[in-house]
Amino acid sequence: MYSLKYKVTTSTCDQNGRLKLYSALQMMQDCSEMWIDSEPGVKTFFEQQGMTQLLASRQVEVIRVPEYKEELTVTTSVYGMKPMFGFRNTFIYDATGKPCYRTWSMGAFVDKTTGKLKRVDDATIATLTLEPQLEMNYRDRRIILPREGGCELAPVQVLRADIDYNRHMNNANYIRMAMELLPDGFEVKGLRVEYRVAAKRGDVLIPTMFTSADAIVIALAAEGETCAIMEFTPAKES
Repeated sequence: MYSLKYKVTTSTCDQNGRLKLYSALQMMQDCSEMWIDSEPGVKTFFEQQGMTQLLASRQVEVIRVPEYKEELTVTTSVYGMKPMFGFRNTFIYDATGKPCYRTWSMGAFVDKTTGKLKRVDDATIATLTLEPQLEMNYRDRRIILPREGGCELAPVQVLRADIDYNRHMNNANYIRMAMELLPDGFEVKGLRVEYRVAAKRGDVLIPTMFTSADAIVIALAAEGETCAIMEFTPAKES
């Protein structure tokens, strides 16, 4: 298990002084990326093989949204690893040790040059410290889009500031873009996101929104290829 300490600061708050979901996702992502420093066998293999890990899907349960100046601890742990995929929990806890966010995610192992899936050998997998799978409501990582009923919205361009060191749009920025399209006052209780094709700087993303009584699903596509699908489940009071 790997952990980082955070505080809810001005730049991570919304207009009501509560932690933005986008900011919480950045915290989770940072902790997950830094985790590899705690696993020297995996880190060395990735460096020698020119590999990286990319997020393929994430599910988030929002238990309670932290407020300005709260002290938080983010923890991440891997509970399963296959030659081309890894599975982890990343939780955010408040100062009393109670969870504010519970998540699980699947990562894909890829070649940095080609972007294609690449295998991790059994010897390297054997060096990995696996942790128990944490309790939460695990749902399918795949999100099936409705065949009809979608509403196409105004396009959004991928800017320079959206790109991370993997040279494509950072995972949290898909959610940031999609949340701008949600109705005012929509309180997110649950999130599922499936990443398909990485968006790059200059891409024009076309959002399509599907609304039901249970959730809002937003797909972002570039040149006819779906980049990401996000399902936002509202809190009961929304």
